[in-house]
Amino acid sequence: MHDLFMIALGTVAGVVGGFFGVGGGIVIIPALGYFLGYSEHRAQGTSIVAMLLPVGLLAALKYHKTGAADVRGGLLIAAGLFAGAWIGAVLASHVPDLLLRRLFAVLLMAVSIKMLVGK
Repeated sequence: MHDLFMIALGTVAGVVGGFFGVGGGIVIIPALGYFLGYSEHRAQGTSIVAMLLPVGLLAALKYHKTGAADVRGGLLIAAGLFAGAWIGAVLASHVPDLLLRRLFAVLLMAVSIKMLVGK
């Protein structure tokens, strides 16, 4: 079940990233904390493994060395991101610019509010 959640999370983050053109960390980091109880460090480390391994290799290695990265989970999320980013880009290409901007603003506000008032 954990593996399926990680792949689904990667897919959702990929769709959001492809649709809005933002890093999936906006979705991945809060989801790992809320749904899997990951610490902020572990969530960030796992997100780096998933999204930034080629660019953030040194940061990912540091997180991994300190035990603050779920490498398997990060790689599973990356598999979902691969497909999800394409899906999000396809969907976004059919949405008018103003609506896309407003949807992005709502997403940012919703995540911000959840993080402020959540556990």
